[in-house]
Amino acid sequence: TVLRGDDRLLTIKGKGGRQRQVPLNTAARDALEAYLQAGREDGNEGLSRTVTNHWLFPSSGTEGHLTRQRFAQDLKELAEAAGLSPTRVSPHVLRHAFASHLLDRGADLRAVQKLLGHADISTTEIYTHVLEERLKKLVHEHHPLARRNHTGADD
Repeated sequence: TVLRGDDRLLTIKGKGGRQRQVPLNTAARDALEAYLQAGREDGNEGLSRTVTNHWLFPSSGTEGHLTRQRFAQDLKELAEAAGLSPTRVSPHVLRHAFASHLLDRGADLRAVQKLLGHADISTTEIYTHVLEERLKKLVHEHHPLARRNHTGADD
């Protein structure tokens, strides 16, 4: 993840070196600024936004940035510290929740595809099936006619 001049967008470097830009809302920008400021106050100048350091998650490693493996490990450690099961938290779970929440609230499938960096729309469509199953369950559990006439068969 790269910080460029415009703090309203993050440039994400994905699989195969493909890049995409992801917008940041005001709350995300404020949280990002607080994160960067906290790093500077802790004496970690690596978090400074400079021309030579454009990574959001810089590292002294050979890549110059936090690797996806290290990010996953840090995420599991944070989950455990928060009292959550680390086996239930991963970067994939965050991506899945992000996509599901967007689609659940009416986001366009193509927009979600672009945000996730999926080359093929069929990869993104997987999230719509999860939403459809959730909607079916919701109707079966809460609609008065579904409860009264429920036979257990898939409608």
